[in-house]
Amino acid sequence: MAASQAPMGSSKLASYDAYFESIQMRKKLPISLQESLTAAFASVPVSSFPQVPGGQVIEILADTSIADAVKILSESNILSAPVRNPDAGNSMDWRDKYLGIIDYSGIVMWVLETAEIAAAALTAGSATAAGLGAGAVGALGAVALGATGPLAVAGLTAAAVGAAVAGGVAADRGMGKDAPTAADKLGEDFYEVILQEEPFKSTTHDHHPAIPLNTTTTHGPTHHQFQVMSILKYYRWAPFLPVATDSSMLSVLLLLSKYRLRNVPVIEQGQPLIKNFITQSAVVRGLEGCKGRDWFDCISTHSISDLGLPFMSTDEVISIQGNELILEAFKRMKDNHIGGLPVIEGPNRKIVGSLSIRDIRYLLLQPKLFSNFRQLTVMDFMNSIAATSHNTGKVITPITCKPNSSLGTVIHTLASNSVHRIYIVGDGDEVVGVITLRDVISCFIYEPPNHFDNYFGFAVQEMLSQ
Repeated sequence: MAASQAPMGSSKLASYDAYFESIQMRKKLPISLQESLTAAFASVPVSSFPQVPGGQVIEILADTSIADAVKILSESNILSAPVRNPDAGNSMDWRDKYLGIIDYSGIVMWVLETAEIAAAALTAGSATAAGLGAGAVGALGAVALGATGPLAVAGLTAAAVGAAVAGGVAADRGMGKDAPTAADKLGEDFYEVILQEEPFKSTTHDHHPAIPLNTTTTHGPTHHQFQVMSILKYYRWAPFLPVATDSSMLSVLLLLSKYRLRNVPVIEQGQPLIKNFITQSAVVRGLEGCKGRDWFDCISTHSISDLGLPFMSTDEVISIQGNELILEAFKRMKDNHIGGLPVIEGPNRKIVGSLSIRDIRYLLLQPKLFSNFRQLTVMDFMNSIAATSHNTGKVITPITCKPNSSLGTVIHTLASNSVHRIYIVGDGDEVVGVITLRDVISCFIYEPPNHFDNYFGFAVQEMLSQ
């Protein structure tokens, strides 16, 4: 097992190296400036970084329902949050206290795979699917319903859902008589089964040992329900990798750029609770606040092309047409491990909108608007959001810049609009590139020789390789 995993980890670390090396080669900045700035970040302790708004890190208990977790993320206007272990008690070890980080990426993967299997169960017809029974679904049931990948390993959470839908809610409504209609109208039943308080009245923990259905918590008994743990265990985007308050900001910036982490928890030595939570967005907002300082102005006045931006060619930008299905858009994000994509139209790839992975919350928090979400197009989705927003009722204009824009302008646009990417467009508004928060951070630093080995160590290398 160890031998088979080694090349995979090495390949992942090699991809980080390749990305960062290409950036360093393309930056047209004096080596002396880069060395001075990198040394400065290496001398700045993490403890000096501003605290999260309100001074308290928002955390989510592992036994929180997925619906409630989405509400917490949405209402707090955050993409992710640390997940606490409710059974940790008074342990002083952060490894006991925290199980990982929940974010919209994991939620998207869970929703897509669950919806696919539930739809397959409905399409199979009520007699076939109901014959599996919510309490009797096992590995054989998963194969019958087409479950693959993590679903088959995970104890078939989604397959159980599909069987419950087809054998319970859908069958009661007579939907199983018309399988195609049942699949098309999946949205209504999907929400009722997945996101309600009590989807499995007849199931028990013994029947589904891999599905974390909690019956008692420190807050008293709860109904059986899908919990954050079910996402955290099988759809983890990145490792939970905290740093100490006396760590350097250089290490944090490297984790957020080269090593693709979207957030870095900060823990004080001897204290198991998270003291701060540094995100890519917070770092870029911090850079925006450095306007007027010599080192920042020296870099930010350069055009993005002088810094080698964008770091990918035009044909590498993942996009979606407005007439494609919204589920395909989220699937494309999942498959390509990206947090957003432009909405384009026509052969010239003119940008007409943009989607972020956090937009999945509209499907989860407003089910009545999207009861037929398997047929919902990208433009219909965006128009529905606009119609229910406090804006003018029009689709929000995508955030863009020109190839000759300065890095300072890009940083200001990203920070002031609280977005994670900006699209580069030509004279006809055609998409020619994209710049992410990760790319921006990478412009300000490089990795000193042996920094990874000296600072992170073997254990962290293993975690980053997963």
